[in-house]
Amino acid sequence: MARDEMSVAVQAIDEIHDVGARGLFEHVGQFDHPVVFRGLARDWPLVRRARESASAAVEYLKGFDSGQPVTAYIGASETAGRIFYNEDVTDTNFNQAGIELGRVLDQLLEHADDPQPPTIYVGSSAIDLCLPGLGSENSLPRGSHRASVRIWIGNRTIVAAHYDAMENIACVCAGQRRFTLFPPEQLANLYVGPMELTPAGQQISMVDLDDPDLERYPRFSEALKHARSAVLEPGDAIYIPCMWWHHVQGLDPFNILINHWWREVPDYMGAPNDALLHAILNIRDLPQSQRAAWRHLFDHYVFNADPDHVEHIPEHSRGVLGTLGEDQARRLRTFLRNKLNR
Repeated sequence: MARDEMSVAVQAIDEIHDVGARGLFEHVGQFDHPVVFRGLARDWPLVRRARESASAAVEYLKGFDSGQPVTAYIGASETAGRIFYNEDVTDTNFNQAGIELGRVLDQLLEHADDPQPPTIYVGSSAIDLCLPGLGSENSLPRGSHRASVRIWIGNRTIVAAHYDAMENIACVCAGQRRFTLFPPEQLANLYVGPMELTPAGQQISMVDLDDPDLERYPRFSEALKHARSAVLEPGDAIYIPCMWWHHVQGLDPFNILINHWWREVPDYMGAPNDALLHAILNIRDLPQSQRAAWRHLFDHYVFNADPDHVEHIPEHSRGVLGTLGEDQARRLRTFLRNKLNR
């Protein structure tokens, strides 16, 4: 089966047509599921250039190139674009290097007509660093939202299902891309790989979506029942809620995407994944009865936290059980750092 042919039928992602870009960050706050916005970025200069040709898009991008090296993932043609692991999961199946963006763009054009090109992929590069000025006409109006705007460039690449801890609006600027998403509760059915060894910083599903081995990964059939998918054209955009697993596949020899990541939390809050690692270190291997007791504590103080739970404590004595602020968070972070460094 060709890599650009989906081997499973899944439900379509909800679509909205003719929505305006202004206020979109606030607009998506009403959704708890992914949404495709057709034509949202159709008038961006980069999208118009890409519609002319890949060469026109490359020429346009080079006009903003700062010369800042970008991280490129280069794999042999045998990988068929799949950004993944080697056979025994001891390393990745690609080489990673800092390369001038102009060289990467030239390589993509050089191999555009190659039936078996090498895998060429540049992911998550901050446009303000590598392409300063590009975002003025090729990104969404952010208003008060401090979104990080990044560019993704490559050929027919496949990034396995992974999650991000941030809200995401991604705009396809060149080439078609297929997005297949799974809700967070499908984690156990996605057969997720190691934490320490990842292709691009996030854990990924080990299942090949185009050719799933259901003997080896039987629960994946359940995940597919909850999957949602859409093919986006240049100018289309997709909202990917925080923690939704997403598999992204570039379907053309030349693909560009610009995405916007943001978190609606105070600055003093840290990364939730740090808490997960801390729990693995300190709780996971406790006896079952102790883990059960700690689950009750986490439910009480974290997942089902309610102001009523601490009303019996004078407000001035609640400490971390009260309302957190910058000063309290700083003291708590120092306390944790000292405990970890013991």
